[in-house]
Amino acid sequence: QVQLVESGGGLVQAGASLTLSCVASGRTFSSYAMGWFRQAPEKERKFVAAIGWIGGSTMYADSVKGRFTISRDNAKNTLYLHLNSLKPEDTAVYYCAAARFPCSPWGVSSSQYGYWGQGTQVTVSS
Repeated sequence: QVQLVESGGGLVQAGASLTLSCVASGRTFSSYAMGWFRQAPEKERKFVAAIGWIGGSTMYADSVKGRFTISRDNAKNTLYLHLNSLKPEDTAVYYCAAARFPCSPWGVSSSQYGYWGQGTQVTVSS
């Protein structure tokens, strides 16, 4: 089992920055690819960013490319999402996710992730 706890959300104005954190406990964090997803009110959950278990490979949704950065610190069992130049359309609950199995294929599909945090709210005002 992998337990995930997100933090760092909040209410900010457009153009501001935030850093979300996700602390993992349980099995070996460094062996799991990790991702961030978000869900706006009355909309389906969507992929935001993902990072491989070593950390050298990343991928991003087109809507956040160039503004958001995903990173991980395996020594601290922590995943990060740095959000810059925030826009009102970034408002959502942000979820941290871990791949289903160690060293398993990973990508943009939520079905590739087997563990989820409880989410942290990000609200961007115009």
